[in-house]
Amino acid sequence: MSEPRRQILVTSALPYANGPIHIGHLVEYIQTDIWVRFQRLLGHHCRYVCADDAHGTPIMLKARSEGIEPEALIARVSQEHQADFAGFHIGFDHYHSTHSDENRRLATLIYQRLRDAGHIARRTIRQAYDPVAEMFLPDRFIKGSCPRCGAEEQYGDSCEQCGATYSPTDLKNPVSAISGATPVERDSEHLFFRLGDFEAMLRDWTRAGHLQREIANKLDEWFRAGLNDWDISRDAPYFGFEIPDAPGKYFYVWLDAPIGYMASFDALCQKEPALDFDSWWGPGSGAELYHFIGKDIAYFHTLFWPAMLKGAGFRQPSAVFCHGFLTVNGQKMSKSRGTFIKARTWLDHLDPEYLRYYFAAKLGAGVDDIDLNLDDFIARVNSDLVGKFVNIASRCAGFIEKRFEGRLSERLAEPQLYADFVAAGERIATLYEGREYAQAMREIMQLADRANQYIDERKPWAAIKEADRLGEVHEVCTVGLNLFRVLNTWLKPVLPELGARAERFLNAGSADWQALATPLTGHSVGRWEPLLTRVEPKAVEALLADAKESLAPTGTPAPAQPAIAPIAETITIDDFAKVDLRVARIARAEAVEGADKLLRLTLDLGGEQRTVFAGIKSAYDPADLEGRLTVMVANLAPRKMKFGLSEGMVLAAGPGGKELFILSPDSGAQPGMRIK
Repeated sequence: MSEPRRQILVTSALPYANGPIHIGHLVEYIQTDIWVRFQRLLGHHCRYVCADDAHGTPIMLKARSEGIEPEALIARVSQEHQADFAGFHIGFDHYHSTHSDENRRLATLIYQRLRDAGHIARRTIRQAYDPVAEMFLPDRFIKGSCPRCGAEEQYGDSCEQCGATYSPTDLKNPVSAISGATPVERDSEHLFFRLGDFEAMLRDWTRAGHLQREIANKLDEWFRAGLNDWDISRDAPYFGFEIPDAPGKYFYVWLDAPIGYMASFDALCQKEPALDFDSWWGPGSGAELYHFIGKDIAYFHTLFWPAMLKGAGFRQPSAVFCHGFLTVNGQKMSKSRGTFIKARTWLDHLDPEYLRYYFAAKLGAGVDDIDLNLDDFIARVNSDLVGKFVNIASRCAGFIEKRFEGRLSERLAEPQLYADFVAAGERIATLYEGREYAQAMREIMQLADRANQYIDERKPWAAIKEADRLGEVHEVCTVGLNLFRVLNTWLKPVLPELGARAERFLNAGSADWQALATPLTGHSVGRWEPLLTRVEPKAVEALLADAKESLAPTGTPAPAQPAIAPIAETITIDDFAKVDLRVARIARAEAVEGADKLLRLTLDLGGEQRTVFAGIKSAYDPADLEGRLTVMVANLAPRKMKFGLSEGMVLAAGPGGKELFILSPDSGAQPGMRIK
């Protein structure tokens, strides 16, 4: 707790300026904001910047379809984005745009430094061209039939049906998504960043603790395949910055987008002259720099971005933190089911801090996806926040207000209990620092249970009926409100507005980790007002109804659905109850020589080890599995296989190939634990 004051710059990925913020986006911004607020509570100098990603073909075309200039579109969307973020209490120090003078200057500077150092190449390439729209087509603006599985209406870079990746020229029956015309191929000179020039540096940097292990392992695939030159230019017409020495060529959006982090901080420095840009971004900077991003854009942030910074004479990130995606009720967000929920729709129906807490209760330091199960959401928020946390204060505040004129007792009757709560702050701080929010929430709620148990045991509602026990009631409620104050401080990074309301009631200013060393005694609190109401199922139903969009046919027939296999013979609940599901830790994972699909897993069941052969080789690198918890059928009869005896089965789901996921139990599970 007494570490020197750190200088920390934090960013989240830049939202694209052609659409609204939705709850899937908010996973990242809430995760980041919690971390930033925690650092500030510890007294560190932590700044948080972001911006709209405002360039590219989609924005140009959307503005054209609305009959407005791109500048008008991005200005409108920026206002909407900032209002949504403010509604969820995302506390940026500055929010900017990549379409800014600062970004133009920095993008040009970085490009020129890379060019002058010999890291930029020029060569002619063949591209798809729309003869009607008179423009070269990005891959995502070409559609056709997949060259592998034949699925129609697939994009020019990958198939959503079978997962194949390919070149737009490989598509069958390609058409332009802009005009419907058949693309033709034309030559164009492009500029490339020589990523391979930085291979040695990147190999060292990606294995030096700056990345999560899963991401570093994934990058090894790119190193094995070889680092190719990166096309950083696009042809006119294009909404972006023109390259200074290449008329008619524009910086590709992914070149200037990460530079937007620097541009936003540069704009903040102009507002706050005490901030010096070079001392934060220079090569010898003593400041820390952290990027929070989704795992789908790790490639740009962990290879291109540090290489660009190195080549242009700037510092590299201290770390890049990747997170997984959001599902709702176990499935991808869906407009037809009402689970594709925009930030504004949520704000129209539910308290944003409900979502902040639920995400915190799910988020860990890894890149696993998280699920917003709406039934669990209602139960957890009502149980943890209302039934446990706020309940501590509501049980004590009335007695203090009505019988003791709103004043706490002169002494703390349970100093050791209070000291135990304060001491827990060190462990909770470690969890916040490591982004293990779910574990932090569990430990905070365990303390809330302990505080409620203390009140239950002393029963102030019974003692208040006996005149000679008023002093006891006073002391019990004073202890209760002091424990509530400690928990409120631990929860403030997650629940800033609820925390502020609680602090106004406690009337002791804004608490931080250090302020809790001294308890509140002989102190007057404010009038008690309910701090939080329960989540009502009707409000969630109204949210889903409001978010639901009809996807009825509009003249174009829906693609034929694949045939569904008939449901197998029914079983009884007694049959199902015979399945013994156990948590197991993967002690060792290894490829099976001669097997295309199998991995040999050694599973630790908490004192017993089993060997299981699992057909998940297409989806997992064995090194990524070791140490993970999974779920296995423990009472499946052993099966003699060509490669050995398989002593059970691990559970996995998905369509197959790389889209196959082993089941993982909730955090806190232990090997051998039975799942009921």
